[in-house]
Amino acid sequence: SEELRRWFLQQEMDLFRYRFNELTDNLRQKFLDHVNLKFEAISEDLKNEWANDLCASTPGFTMIKVKEQMFYKVGLADAVELFRARRVFIKDGFAYVPLKDIDAIVLNNYRAKLSKALALTARSLPSVQSDERLQPLLNHLSHSYIGPDYSVQKNAGKISLEQIDALAVKSFPLCMRQLHKALRENHHLRHGGRMQYGLFLKGIGLTLEQALEFWKKEFIRGKVDADKFDKGYAYSIRHNYGKEGKRTDYTPYSCMKIIMSNPPSQGDYHGCPFRHCDPELLKQKLQLYKVPPNGINQILELVKGMHYQLACQKYFELTHDIEDIGFSLNHPNQYFAESQRLLSGGREVKKELSHLGNSQQKSSGQESANSNSTPTSSNTATDAELEGLDEYFAED
Repeated sequence: SEELRRWFLQQEMDLFRYRFNELTDNLRQKFLDHVNLKFEAISEDLKNEWANDLCASTPGFTMIKVKEQMFYKVGLADAVELFRARRVFIKDGFAYVPLKDIDAIVLNNYRAKLSKALALTARSLPSVQSDERLQPLLNHLSHSYIGPDYSVQKNAGKISLEQIDALAVKSFPLCMRQLHKALRENHHLRHGGRMQYGLFLKGIGLTLEQALEFWKKEFIRGKVDADKFDKGYAYSIRHNYGKEGKRTDYTPYSCMKIIMSNPPSQGDYHGCPFRHCDPELLKQKLQLYKVPPNGINQILELVKGMHYQLACQKYFELTHDIEDIGFSLNHPNQYFAESQRLLSGGREVKKELSHLGNSQQKSSGQESANSNSTPTSSNTATDAELEGLDEYFAED
């Protein structure tokens, strides 16, 4: 869909920006050459010679910044926006662009190539989807998740029903906290909410017997009597635990599945609040949960940029009063586990950014090693560093 393409494009842009900015000067130049973007860094001698002109032509730059920042020789056709805005030094038909602007030029080039490729892919989808072998794969691609599935209940039975209200306040992600609140207030949840919340509770350690007791006690406080619950709702709960039907042991939903699943309609409470809530309503929720005003603004900015999982990470930091969570958040049950570990003193709070999430350490370990290569790395290391990026810049 158009929405999924926009979301995918935004994630790829963020990943590309991060990887490009993490490259050393040497590797950055090799990358530009590798993808046929002939932007050459000027020498220190030339930069010093033109320092006054570079400073005067680049808004916000001081002489100190000019000395610190690399400048690139760029053809005017690639720097036309900077030229129009009078934000770049021009000499002999070339623009001399600082690093802070060269990444924007590279990113725009990348965006154009990727957008075109996505549009072509979208046009070819009908013929591809007609192949019954590929259709299931394509339909589930946006929900894919390769991290821990929290199906193995190491803590099964260790959480009592009496603890859930307190845990919801201290350690539940916002999506599960709002489901718990709605259940307590309305004594009922629709199917989407029961699935999302029920599997989450299963993942944090509720046994089948506890789950049946928990849901029954709450539902009979509303409009469902015990007999109706036993004949209808109890079956679904046993089904989620692999005791009915095909005996499939269902796993809790990942962040990606929740974000990309059908949005909640009126009367529903499932979904991701950062993805599916109106910004004003989300702001009210955050205020209700005592998130400080500056923190709310940070979260809303992340939401505006479609960074829903980063918004949830920021919510974790603000509600746990830590500077940086030190992991990449991909699953509501991961949120709960990390919260409990932190509150029990079992995890050291990291003050520096961790570039790898728990569920991504194995798959991206080699990539991380390559991204830290020094300028003296071999050509093989350089090729690995640039792997996967060059095709978007290939000639049509």
